[in-house]
Amino acid sequence: MADLSIQGLCALLHLASPQLPVGGFSYSQGLEAAIEHGLVTDAGTARTWIADALAHGFARCEAPLWLLLRRAWSEGDAGAVHEWNQWFIASRDSREARAETLQMGWSLHSLLRSVPWGGEAFAPRIAQLGALVDTPGLAYPTAFACACAAVDADEDHALLAYGFAWLENQVAAAIKAVPLGQVAGQSLLLALHPLLEQAVGEARRRASDTPPRLDTMLPQWSVLQARHEHQYSRLFRS
Repeated sequence: MADLSIQGLCALLHLASPQLPVGGFSYSQGLEAAIEHGLVTDAGTARTWIADALAHGFARCEAPLWLLLRRAWSEGDAGAVHEWNQWFIASRDSREARAETLQMGWSLHSLLRSVPWGGEAFAPRIAQLGALVDTPGLAYPTAFACACAAVDADEDHALLAYGFAWLENQVAAAIKAVPLGQVAGQSLLLALHPLLEQAVGEARRRASDTPPRLDTMLPQWSVLQARHEHQYSRLFRS
């Protein structure tokens, strides 16, 4: 990884912060349905669920796609941005999952339009994001990758920040819905740190292959995402 400046670190901490007003806290990505069906009942089963989603979903699809988007933004390749944005939306195989990424992408675009992120040079990219919002929709990784490219954040550090935000949100959902205590939740997050590093490495290898190796083989996750749409009592939107 390249050296990270203080300014670059602050930008990534800003984007990865749970205070970023994009609504990530309101989604569990199927975890709540897994709890409802008795698959996740305590810290141990929560760790297994999140670790599997990280290794078999995030590392194989979302993270390598994020890298491809980050590189496309850096290279000014609007066609590649559009292609990988569509690919990611298509990879969300439930209505709630698609709604989640589109809502969060829209929210981040709205935020980036409202604050001086990246300076005046960022204006053309904001316009590109706006065009994607209208058709076919703006996926959250597309908007996040664009924000990172605007501040020239190193892609490995930026992907780690993106992944940590995803991981922290999953643990926060487990704390609320299992429920877990705060100490148990922080212990769970700490235990998953090494797996996040492995996921970033796997994503880099997949994104660098020709063609990129992308897959989303998580059938149980997909089924539970779909079942969550009809769950009677819900804390989360996915």
